[in-house]
Amino acid sequence: MKLSTRARYGVRLLLELALKYGKGPVYLKDIARKEQISEKYLSVIIIPLKAAGLVRATRGAHGGYNLAKNPSEINLKEVVDILEGGTCLVDCVNDPGACARSRTCASRDVWHILSDKISETLSAMTLETMAGMSREKANPEEGPMYHI
Repeated sequence: MKLSTRARYGVRLLLELALKYGKGPVYLKDIARKEQISEKYLSVIIIPLKAAGLVRATRGAHGGYNLAKNPSEINLKEVVDILEGGTCLVDCVNDPGACARSRTCASRDVWHILSDKISETLSAMTLETMAGMSREKANPEEGPMYHI
C-alpha cells in the first residue's frame, strides 16, 4: 500500500497546525515554505479538511488556518479516511460483493487482517503524539519528554 501525496502532505499540513496550536492562525504560504510543498496544492488539500471540521479558516489581515479541535482529538485514521477515502487495501474487504470469490478467498482474510492493523495503528496516532515526536526530533539533545 502506498499513500498518495494528498494524504502525506495533508498529514504534514495538519502537523504544522498542531505544532502551532493555540498560537493563532497560520498562513498556508508559511506551511508551504517550511514543508516545501506547493501552496496551491495545500489550498486544494485543505478544502476537505475544512469540510470535515478539522481545520478552521480565519479571514482578514491576521487570518489563516488553525485546527478546529485539540490535536489530541484528531487521529491519523480520520485524516487518511478524509483524504484517501479509507484505509482498506482491497475493495472486497469492505464490500464482499465486489468479488464473487470473497466467501472462499484466503487472500481476502489476509487483506482484512492487514487493513484492520493499519486502521488500528492510525487510530492510535494523534496529531498531538506526532507533534511531540516532531519536537523531539527538532531538539534531540534534550532527550525524550514524558507527559502524564
